[in-house]
Amino acid sequence: MFRGSSFHTIDPKGRIVIPARFRDVIKAGGADGIMITGWDKCLFAYPHDKWGELEQKILHSPQKSEAIRRFQRLFVGGAHDCKCDAQGRVLVPPMLKHYAGLEKEIVLVGVLYRFEILSREIWDKENGLMAKDLGEDQVRHEIAQLGL
Repeated sequence: MFRGSSFHTIDPKGRIVIPARFRDVIKAGGADGIMITGWDKCLFAYPHDKWGELEQKILHSPQKSEAIRRFQRLFVGGAHDCKCDAQGRVLVPPMLKHYAGLEKEIVLVGVLYRFEILSREIWDKENGLMAKDLGEDQVRHEIAQLGL
């Protein structure tokens, strides 16, 4: 599982360093790379085994609506297989780099079975939104349901 956050930079070629603890999870899934796709103005990165499970769920989904077809087109169609190099870096495809607004400062955030790659600006904005959300009773109740 992916946990924790790391602050990094993306180099001019679009390469990012994957933290060693994340690389260990990726290798445990039997691969030397990840599948990266765009969603919600950030990038979702999956080890190949988890990506395969997700594809199977999407493939066997009884939902065949126009919205689901659009989702498949964008989420699956926009995915890229990205290999880790010897230094533990991954090259983010230009299209995905642009989609997520990754310019220099980035944050990698472990979110259980995937990790997310966000611009530092989006990360700071998300933290502000979460602080605001915690002031709402419904959100506090939902979080309490998790046992916190």
